[in-house]
Amino acid sequence: MADRGEGEHVSEQSGQEPGERTASHIAHNARVWNYWLGGKDHYEVDQQVGDQVTSMYPSIGEVARADRAFLGRAVTYLAGQAGLRQYLDIGTGLPTAENTHEVAQRIAPDSRVVYVDNDPIVLTHARALLTSTDEGATSYVDADARDPAAILRASSGTLDLGRPVAVMMLGILNFILDTAEATSIVWHLLDAVPSGSYLVLTHPTLELGGEGNEEAMRFWNENATPPITARSRTEIEGFLEGLDVLEPGLVSCARWRTDGSDEGPLVAQFGVMARKP
Repeated sequence: MADRGEGEHVSEQSGQEPGERTASHIAHNARVWNYWLGGKDHYEVDQQVGDQVTSMYPSIGEVARADRAFLGRAVTYLAGQAGLRQYLDIGTGLPTAENTHEVAQRIAPDSRVVYVDNDPIVLTHARALLTSTDEGATSYVDADARDPAAILRASSGTLDLGRPVAVMMLGILNFILDTAEATSIVWHLLDAVPSGSYLVLTHPTLELGGEGNEEAMRFWNENATPPITARSRTEIEGFLEGLDVLEPGLVSCARWRTDGSDEGPLVAQFGVMARKP
């Protein structure tokens, strides 16, 4: 286990050299997402592609904000009502306000959080993520979501995988284009954690009014990286097989456990939480 209250960075082979992954002439998801959220960690090309996608699919900014709000509500539930103290946040992206460890440790200071990403831009900001209460811990793993074994191996230094873990996969499975591969990754991760663990995910869809996003996704795949895919309700339900899905089920992430006061526009991004029995 890592020393309590200390953050650490653990690197796993990503399959790319840093220079290959930091190309500033190609729009990258983490930076464009940061732009849509109103951040400053992006290049001009990210803004250009982000603006073009917005012109084709005007609600994309609302999707980004709804996804972030879902994260806050999900972690609030897990740290509070569910009593979870361990979080494996895969595809964390660039740090913004209300990161997983901030929400969890505000409720339960002894929470332990591992962030996973293979984006070098996220790596350069890892120090912002590697803060913690004295009672808890955070760490950052540089690894690809396609290598769950490496993720589990590296995260075991901070997390006790014999105790329940919340596996957070917000907006990451859409970059695994093959659904069978994506399902295998989810099941590999959940097989490694005990009963009482949770899967939390969000995923874009062409349902829920998202039909207009198809052209924007095509543009993205031709002009930015990594390529992305949408999935149907039925395909996403395949990730949840054998799990107990919490109410209100698989819904727009903007409609998941809101009290009405923070319910934004309906967005074409599914959100769901499920418990391993």
